Amino acid sequence: MNEKTIVGKTLTEWKEKYPLLEKLMKTEEVFWANPKYESFEQAIQQINLTEEDVKDAALRLERFAPYIAKVFPETKQDGGIIESPLVKIENMRHELEKITHQDIDGEVLLKCDSHLAISGSIKARGGIYEVLKHAEHLAIENGLLSIKDDYSILNSERFKQFYSDYSIAVGSTGNLGLSIGIMSAELGFNVYVHMSQDAKQWKKDLLREKGVTVIEYESDYSKAVEEGRKQAESDKAMYFIDDENSKNLFLGYAVAASRLKKQLDDLNIVVDEQHPLFVYLPCGVGGGPGGVAFGLKLLFQDHVHCFFAEPTHSPCMLLGLMTGLHEKISVQEIGIDNITDADGLAVGRPSGFVGKTLEHLISGVYTVSDEKLYTLLKKMIDVEKISLEPSALAGVAGPAKLFQSENGRNYMTKNNLKDKMKNAVHIAWATGGSMVPKDVMEDYYRKGEVLLK
Repeated sequence: MNEKTIVGKTLTEWKEKYPLLEKLMKTEEVFWANPKYESFEQAIQQINLTEEDVKDAALRLERFAPYIAKVFPETKQDGGIIESPLVKIENMRHELEKITHQDIDGEVLLKCDSHLAISGSIKARGGIYEVLKHAEHLAIENGLLSIKDDYSILNSERFKQFYSDYSIAVGSTGNLGLSIGIMSAELGFNVYVHMSQDAKQWKKDLLREKGVTVIEYESDYSKAVEEGRKQAESDKAMYFIDDENSKNLFLGYAVAASRLKKQLDDLNIVVDEQHPLFVYLPCGVGGGPGGVAFGLKLLFQDHVHCFFAEPTHSPCMLLGLMTGLHEKISVQEIGIDNITDADGLAVGRPSGFVGKTLEHLISGVYTVSDEKLYTLLKKMIDVEKISLEPSALAGVAGPAKLFQSENGRNYMTKNNLKDKMKNAVHIAWATGGSMVPKDVMEDYYRKGEVLLK
């Protein structure tokens, strides 16, 4: 019987070329160091996005801050800037060392995007940013707004009426839909969120409460995006937010870097040649972690090392980057089911835009089992009193993975990091969790408890 081919090669041939595929297909945990990783100076030559683009996005968010502070009172104390705390998690670091029997050199911190205002996840960055950019564009184009105005005027019947003639659509596994739905509905847009089967019920319920139209699919994330795109193509007044290819989403996420730098400065944490920074970012289609990683590389260049973290059942970005096929290959094509409790990461096919943009900037990708996510979730609540959703724990596994895996150790050697690791700082990016209903979080906790027994 002829073996089916994937982009001109049989699976056997792909496995010969990339031996790690064997483990990936068995849904074992793996750590992949990117052989195409280059110095920042070399890599940035091949990218058409710049620091100016990120600064432009940061300024736009500042223009909207008075409006945000008005309509979302929880952002008032920060002047309408949506930002999350950076906290030291020393107790969790000791737990990680115990669970994995692995010493971790350097300090471990948690970037709590799980607790971002408005939608309680990293998607409050890119998702909200793209909605605001579109709203600004429409209002300026129609002569209702100038960038010199106080944007709190958007919180009025006149603007709500104006935006009600327009619609916004998006495909999502949950958190992106939540951020876009909440923000768009607040402005007055009609919103359609196309949800894949992995989306949690409470996220769908919350969106419907806000007046958002939620359309559900039996299929996975790719189908939800495809249907959202189709719907927007047939309606001139509808704007589609394309999680797979959006530069605007990407730039909204990238703004996180300059804000993180300020937080590191406040903690007297230096990032330089002798003090490397390692950042571990949970990854679905790639936009959120990709944007953050891009922003960090612009700021810290060769002194920051960014790793994506994916579930063992949805390692789409690892597959795309390793084979160089990017969006031309899905995990389903190599026999992986793309079924994981890490709903925000349940993506079978990666963003080609993100993969190609970061091809020479990303340090590597590792995978984590759902079971590991639950045990880390329980431990995080026990020792740090921080509640995260399963997806968000993928980053927490990173520091141990780096030291534990042969590929991680080789990466440190190759990049002359071994003798600097005592001064290293590790940041696990917690991508969601604060909006999870109490009973659902208790259920997650119990799963972790059972697994630890």
